[in-house]
Amino acid sequence: MAESAAMPVRATKRGDERTPLDASHDVLICGASFAGLVIARELSGSGADVMIIDRYEIGERQTSACGIPTEWMRRLGLMDCERQRFDTLVMHTPHGDARYKLPWTFSTFDYREMCELLWDGCDARFETAKVNGRAVGAFLSDSERKAPSEIAIETDRGVIAAPLVVDALGWRRILGPGDGYQPPDAPLSRGLEVHPAGASEDLEIWIDRRYVPAGYGWSFPARDELRIGIGSFDPRFHVKDTTVLLTEELGKEPNEYQGNWIPHKLRKATEGGVFFAGDSAGHCLPLSAEGIRTALYFGIALGRELRGVVEGRQSREQAAAAYAEFNDSHEWKFKWMLRVQKLIPRIPPRILGPAIRLMGSKRFVEWSFRHYLNIAPPEFADDYMRKTGAAVGASEELAQAPSASPM
Repeated sequence: MAESAAMPVRATKRGDERTPLDASHDVLICGASFAGLVIARELSGSGADVMIIDRYEIGERQTSACGIPTEWMRRLGLMDCERQRFDTLVMHTPHGDARYKLPWTFSTFDYREMCELLWDGCDARFETAKVNGRAVGAFLSDSERKAPSEIAIETDRGVIAAPLVVDALGWRRILGPGDGYQPPDAPLSRGLEVHPAGASEDLEIWIDRRYVPAGYGWSFPARDELRIGIGSFDPRFHVKDTTVLLTEELGKEPNEYQGNWIPHKLRKATEGGVFFAGDSAGHCLPLSAEGIRTALYFGIALGRELRGVVEGRQSREQAAAAYAEFNDSHEWKFKWMLRVQKLIPRIPPRILGPAIRLMGSKRFVEWSFRHYLNIAPPEFADDYMRKTGAAVGASEELAQAPSASPM
């Protein structure tokens, strides 16, 4: 966690329910948040024996402000978890504010509901278990193994193995080699957020060194609550005091603290036979710290490659090569955003305000925000509703209505 916070109670099984999980599967997905769940959903109907494990129950542990371009939600059939939609972004600086009219809408959503909607589209199995790492010297019997190339994973409920293993556990990259990615020395940002009751029609960002020398503050309204927080590009800067300051200056009392470390560097997508997705692969955009859309985007790409393996259309090695190439093809985009992330703290505050206002021109906003959306375009996702033949009327109408008022 980025700061001292009230941690959720781990909902792992206990007593008689805590049975050993020693077994072999076709696919083992470690991590049951956005990336892990969408990978499992891409494998739905493939006939594969897919097991998902996570330390927490599905939807139990929110660690972000939970916002995403609306079109991603629509294409994945997730509109029922939407809380509020915005077509403008308000930027605050000490030397002036600007209101950007966005070329696409942005939605806040309920974390648990989105996870449950993704899970509803899966035919995998799920168990709560803590992943400790790759198993050393632990082997299943020949009758228990599905393939000679299986990778064994040690959990607190036994050793689980599969020929296809995914690490979607977060920035710690637990199934990667070594232990050289620890804060504050690793390329990580840190964030903290509170959720006071309240309502607003504005999606707001603060670039103000009173709150954070390098980073920004935010307020993401979600119908009946405000998600207020501070993100620091420098992991050494503690953000709790300034999160409290911003919250109180907005007339609210801080509560329900939640925080996390946020990767801002793309990492290898495959290593040691394991596939990585979401924060474990650095799939979080520098500058904006947006990681939900990219977790879904890269997760879908990986799910499609794994489906090719379980359906016999390619080998694990071919899937690994294709996924690695897809991941690496985005590196230049991440590097450019990281350059901007490093540049902004160097701009004098008296220049930053006028610059923010100048960048609010319709032409620049259209150009920059469309390029930003196209880093992980919603068109990449199958339109889940049409694919499944589900009714689209109400959700399509919602998605097409660029209202900034609470839903």
